Amino acid sequence: MSLVPVLDTLETDRLILRRSRVGEAATYRQLWTERDLRVPPHRRIDSQGRPTVEDIAAQIRAARAEPGPGILAVERKGTADVIGYCGLTIHGNGSPDEPELAYELLRAAHGCGYATEAGRAVVTWATEAGYRRLWAGVWDWNVASRRVLAKLGFREAGRVGPDSGYGHNLLTVRES
Repeated sequence: MSLVPVLDTLETDRLILRRSRVGEAATYRQLWTERDLRVPPHRRIDSQGRPTVEDIAAQIRAARAEPGPGILAVERKGTADVIGYCGLTIHGNGSPDEPELAYELLRAAHGCGYATEAGRAVVTWATEAGYRRLWAGVWDWNVASRRVLAKLGFREAGRVGPDSGYGHNLLTVRES
């Protein structure tokens, strides 16, 4: 792909996926506080309380200038409650032509099918935008996320990151 399309707003039956707003930084910080203890420390709140709401607000502002499709806030229709994020990012194993699907929801929103619904909207958008291959990393112990990825058509690629003391990171791929 020569030009990288930007993901903007998507709607499903129950959700609106849209650009994150700086005023939602506290919700995103709550995601950090709720993370499983098996998640590596650099992805959890540190002993100095970082990232702070202000740190996350700065990240939201900076994300608008980053290349790639983007990560969107997941909002429940009719409530304006932001329950997490879902979208495509380019980093790590990704390339502009093969972005990574990323999603995370507040614990209160788990078990309702929102991750699958949001992920399906993003995967559909990616296919229509011309992406032929997407990937997603997932911890081997994160059975719920592995199920979501399987429902979205991702398959484990047989590539496993080394055990970091927090489990193995599995590479999953989806091809159109």
